[in-house]
Amino acid sequence: MEKTMEQLAADAIRVLSMDGVQRANSGHPGAPMGMADLAVVLWSRFLRVDPADPSWVDRDRFVLSNGHASMLLYSLLHLSGFPISMDDIQKFRQFGSITPGHPEIDIAVGIEMTTGPLGQGFATGVGMAIAEEHLRSVFGPDLVDHRVFGFVSDGDLMEGVSSEAASLAGHLGLGKIVYLYDDNDITIDGSTSLAFSEDVARRFDAYGWHTAHVDGHDRTAIGEGIEAAIAERDRPSLLLAKTNIAFGSPNKQDTSGAHGSPLGDDEIALVRERFGWELPPFEIPEDVHRFFAAAMERGKDAHREWISRRDRVFVSQPAVASRWDAYFDPKPVVLDTPEHEPGTAVATRKISGEVLQQAAELRPGLVGGSADLTPSNNSHIDGSADFSASTRDGRNLKFGIREHAMGAAVNGIRLHGGLQAYGATFLTFSDYMRPAVRLAALMGLPSIFVWTHDSVFLGEDGPTHQPIEHLTALRAIPGLWVMRPADPVETAVAWETALNRDDGPTALVLTRQGLPVPAVSPNRHDVARGGYVRRTGSDCVIIATGSEVSLAEAAAQLVEEDGRSVRVVSMPCVEEFLTQDGAYRLAVLGDDLPVVTIEAGGTFGWELFSGREGLQIGIDRFGVSAPAGVIAQEWGFTPEAVAARVTSWLRD
Repeated sequence: MEKTMEQLAADAIRVLSMDGVQRANSGHPGAPMGMADLAVVLWSRFLRVDPADPSWVDRDRFVLSNGHASMLLYSLLHLSGFPISMDDIQKFRQFGSITPGHPEIDIAVGIEMTTGPLGQGFATGVGMAIAEEHLRSVFGPDLVDHRVFGFVSDGDLMEGVSSEAASLAGHLGLGKIVYLYDDNDITIDGSTSLAFSEDVARRFDAYGWHTAHVDGHDRTAIGEGIEAAIAERDRPSLLLAKTNIAFGSPNKQDTSGAHGSPLGDDEIALVRERFGWELPPFEIPEDVHRFFAAAMERGKDAHREWISRRDRVFVSQPAVASRWDAYFDPKPVVLDTPEHEPGTAVATRKISGEVLQQAAELRPGLVGGSADLTPSNNSHIDGSADFSASTRDGRNLKFGIREHAMGAAVNGIRLHGGLQAYGATFLTFSDYMRPAVRLAALMGLPSIFVWTHDSVFLGEDGPTHQPIEHLTALRAIPGLWVMRPADPVETAVAWETALNRDDGPTALVLTRQGLPVPAVSPNRHDVARGGYVRRTGSDCVIIATGSEVSLAEAAAQLVEEDGRSVRVVSMPCVEEFLTQDGAYRLAVLGDDLPVVTIEAGGTFGWELFSGREGLQIGIDRFGVSAPAGVIAQEWGFTPEAVAARVTSWLRD
């Protein structure tokens, strides 16, 4: 029997995927082979994308949350005319190629979000859908009207982050989400029954999703399922597609042996025989290329129509054009420093909340919220409603107690484009967000993470709420800038830096307790370099951050009574300081001066500046439940105690 074009296209994906994995001698052939029918139906009948302009604003977003199936995506992109060549396919997982395993993001070649850490793509897609809903409410459906399609796996649904994100998506009624679940009953260990026996459909029904079961190899049923999902306006959709992993492989189908290793030459030969595939590896019939090229005309036509609508709107409504630029091409912002009386005490979380109001006024595309700690984080945008199922133009996002999902959703909002996003919680709960923060850094994504209650000095809540190792752990993430300001100027500059940065995420780490407002404000330009001289001195240097800067200044004054001249350096952002030229760093730290570091957290890492012979004053044990002042007194974080340690160390 002659194959239909859809069948030929599905078999082409299967063969190309298994050949790519075999050539690399690494990868996962099973999922691409099992999901080929789902992929062909979605990409050929529904998905609106334009290979000539992969970053077109109103395109549908496609998330491959089960990133181990990356050969499926590469095959689709190549066959659909995106700039991934057959040579690129043959270099799958090789050094320097544009076809790595778990590629995460490369918009230029059509990769929106493909996650290695399972569940992250699922949750990131929820953020994308939030962005679409908000922007559609602001600009109308003529300019913004698209969907978020995604492939998800058993592993995605087992990870807790997907539960948080699914709950949030259902609550918000994000009807533009259509996820196709590769329900193949297989994980690396073997059958999913070893650890996974829940009724997924009933679970998602309870979340408020539209669910439907389809045969993942019946393309008619798949198409009908997607059409029904698209018709859902107020509920996200999950299509549970029963598939066979490594479909068509006589000895590997429905086994874990196809999950994480190549099929092998002998098995590949049997697959070719079963499919009647006579072409050599990496050769695809021209009919398949023409089939996908014709399918892509749908997206190209939609793109042309969108450009025409946009131009008409912009000509007839210049204010809309100006507003569009403010969202999609924002200019750098300069933030004023909130005024506070010198000598008074104010928490940097409070200053941050004041700066946020300025930022929101200057950046209309700034949205964000907290994981149920809005009053504590000072993270509310005044004068704006909460984003909800009925109020899509609200800028305040209520994430609920879902830190994992919040981090991923912030990434998704930022990935979507047109909006900047922040998520806020206590610093100790950054542990719950770490996978998303790491992915933001890996992707060079300028997400903003606001973390308050930054040390043991939050006090009575005790050790579980008091961060110790967190600053060290976060600074270990390449590309993440951790900013711990000490006063109003440093806090304003921290927000300004985060808003203007375009090459990676920024963390704003803020105090619960009040810090003294200095009599003389630091120079903003110096602050923006990550570290600067706060107090001159020639015998030694004390480097401090955040709440310990004023402590260092007071201690330095006491040390000088012992006849020592002490320089104090405030270093609100270690990462930014390290990007400065050597001459500036030498001018700040001095030439071979002895160095003391002070931070109310773990001391690990500060030897970068102090050396092994330096003095690191910190806290290398868990906290304690007590008032902040008592903790400072008992643990030696008073000017007198610090001065005594520095003086003794200098004498020795």
